[in-house]
Amino acid sequence: MVLLLLAMALLSSHSISINSQNVSTKSIFILAGQSNMAGRGGVLKNRWDAIVPPECVPNERILRLSAALIWEEAHEPLHRDIDVERACGIGPGMAFANAILERGLGIGVIGLVPCAVGGTNLTEWARGGWLYNQMVIRARAALQGGGGIIRAILWYQGESDTRNLNDARQYKNKLETFFQDVRSDFMSPLLPVIQVALASGQGPYVEEVREAQLSINLPNVITVDAKGLPLNPAGLHLSTAGEVRLGGMMANAFVEVPLAPLPIPSTAATAIAVNFLLVLLLSSPYML
Repeated sequence: MVLLLLAMALLSSHSISINSQNVSTKSIFILAGQSNMAGRGGVLKNRWDAIVPPECVPNERILRLSAALIWEEAHEPLHRDIDVERACGIGPGMAFANAILERGLGIGVIGLVPCAVGGTNLTEWARGGWLYNQMVIRARAALQGGGGIIRAILWYQGESDTRNLNDARQYKNKLETFFQDVRSDFMSPLLPVIQVALASGQGPYVEEVREAQLSINLPNVITVDAKGLPLNPAGLHLSTAGEVRLGGMMANAFVEVPLAPLPIPSTAATAIAVNFLLVLLLSSPYML
């Protein structure tokens, strides 16, 4: 009943407060996954060295949705108020955004929506879980307060799933389900997903997870292989140089998406929220 009332309220209200900074058009990218998406470049002993490479410098045409759901000019670390349990550093997001702008694609201002949290297993990203719910809430908020289109999801996750053989074996099916659920709840069946195949892992089943990632065969899901990119001394996280290179690789992949996505304009934000809440409602044992 609570979920039903909330869904009805969302149909009649646009109450999330977003500072759009008078931006009329935004190309929105969702950044999700775990620590290598959140960014550990330049982090040593849980401290960031504060060195920002030229590929990651701020640009007035690159915005970031803060944890408070406010659009602001983006600067590193992008996930500083999202992945709050650990120090964040350079990730692929800013390098990706600057590379997209350099290509002159005419897609307007870029809006980055950081959602990644370090140390998270794919099961924790399943529909209905806290991480998934937060991603959907933030995506809806990103579409409020002015024109905007969700262009793609940038996804880098899997290191945590290398610790357990069952997780590694189930990874492909779970990942395909995750991508399909996101597209359904975002109401965009061909929404591009740029996913990263692991460069490293936390356990002995790295190759099993990599094989699962590389074998995904869904339309508009493009896999960028991070294997061989430079790592921090501990050997788990990409270094600053590695994150910068990855951002450029993901930009190249986005440009090569063969099918144009069905745009998600800002007017769809409430519909996305209601669709998502109805899914929760119908799956809840307390719907009555």
